[in-house]
Amino acid sequence: MFGFGQRKAEVETTAQPVDQQQDANFDTLVNEGPNGGKTNWKNLIPVIACGAGLFSDGYINNVIGSVVTILDREYQEVWRNSNAKKYVGDIAFAGTVVGMLLFGYLSDKWSRTNSLLVSTIILIIFAALAAGSYYKGDAVGMFNILTAWRFFVGLGIGGEYPAGSVGCAENTGELKSGQRNMWFILFTNSMIDWGFVIGAFVPYVVSAACHNGHLSTIWRTSLGIGVVFPLVLFVLRLFVSEPEEFQKNSMKNARTPYLLVLRFYGFRLFIVSLIWFIYDFSAYSFGIYSPKIVANIYPADSPLTTIFGWNTVINLFYIPGTMLGAPVSDLLGPRYALALGVFAQAIVGFIMAACYSSLAQPGRVAAFAVVYGIFQSLGELGPGNNIGLIAAKTCATGIRGQYYGLAAAVGKIGAFVGTWVFPYIEAAGGGDERLAAQYPFWVSSSLCVLSAVLVLFCLPHIGQDTIQAEDARFRAFLEENGYDTRQLGLRKGEEIGELGKAEGAEEVSIEKKVSPAQ
Repeated sequence: MFGFGQRKAEVETTAQPVDQQQDANFDTLVNEGPNGGKTNWKNLIPVIACGAGLFSDGYINNVIGSVVTILDREYQEVWRNSNAKKYVGDIAFAGTVVGMLLFGYLSDKWSRTNSLLVSTIILIIFAALAAGSYYKGDAVGMFNILTAWRFFVGLGIGGEYPAGSVGCAENTGELKSGQRNMWFILFTNSMIDWGFVIGAFVPYVVSAACHNGHLSTIWRTSLGIGVVFPLVLFVLRLFVSEPEEFQKNSMKNARTPYLLVLRFYGFRLFIVSLIWFIYDFSAYSFGIYSPKIVANIYPADSPLTTIFGWNTVINLFYIPGTMLGAPVSDLLGPRYALALGVFAQAIVGFIMAACYSSLAQPGRVAAFAVVYGIFQSLGELGPGNNIGLIAAKTCATGIRGQYYGLAAAVGKIGAFVGTWVFPYIEAAGGGDERLAAQYPFWVSSSLCVLSAVLVLFCLPHIGQDTIQAEDARFRAFLEENGYDTRQLGLRKGEEIGELGKAEGAEEVSIEKKVSPAQ
């Protein structure tokens, strides 16, 4: 099995705020420990295996847009009059919310790695079934079957968030201090963004191979290719063990004191969830510019290769922000990186809204696309890269999966709320096309400023070793409130009394080895 290196030296700490001095103390332990704080492929393997599954999230959620375009061309009025048209694009989000909550619990109370394996199996099976959707030769029945499979695909994707991202964050503790946030981002949010790009590019390649014909082959092949990556990842995950922090501090076989958890983390969880809600809520309003760019580039009856080719270009806007922003999270810290990104994005959003009439002209589509690309990149540099990182590192290991899963689920709910609220915001323009496009951006850009304020003033410092520091703080809090922390990290069948005897025997053994002369 791929190992995680030797266990780092354990240190007793007292409950205190997570500040930079404490973070520096933990950095010293890591850099002087057995691993030497080195980043190498052996230590990166569990990080990649846990986090990279989010590529499937980006791919599967983006490729469905191309699939819908093809279904519209292939089945025309039959598709347009079906109920599936309303749900097939978004039903995976509902499954994702359920998966986040379910696997958040399972990753804490059962296993990080086993939860990942189960979610990957679900993803593989139902992505394959979606590609082969069929119902007795009936088109409407086939649409409904595709919609049903998409829900279960979302369930598998949802499991990647609490189990995969949390495991990825915990495993970065084995990497070199000063690079841990970067590696986390590169194998979580960057994977989602690359999934979006490849999810747009694959339909382009398949359409080109089919010469824009054989429509059923194009959409089924595009969906089917989504099985390949999780299948490869599943094999890699078979060789990954539980993260070290989970082994030491999990509540797998202990009672979770939820009232104490709420007292200690309730407000922080509320703030993290609210920031994630705002980010997903705003992302939907910002997306109204993409159709405007596309409409100015090509007519609606253009060849599929033209549509999917430009769709790939537009999705490439995400990449500079996430890739260049990854090291910024280590340089500035996740809080300041997120605040910088959303504040800069708010400024650009205000400018785009104010200048909408001038920018949204067919003759200025190039300038519009460039500004839109900058806007998208700033979103990835800020909340895109850092909100998951903050959610994974602002709570203790024992409840991290549930904490992260709940925050991520609230974020997805924010996306749902956005789809219902934005039409009303646009309607406030009173039929004026310019105002209808501007109002959502005034609202969303203002919410970006609110996010910057929340992350700066309501969340703690997040350093290279915040995970270890949070575990120490949470243990101290539990002990102060009468909770027996000797239960944490116990394997099934072990008893606290046996553990105490073993610890006592180890102390006696150490005393015998060290003589007064030494």
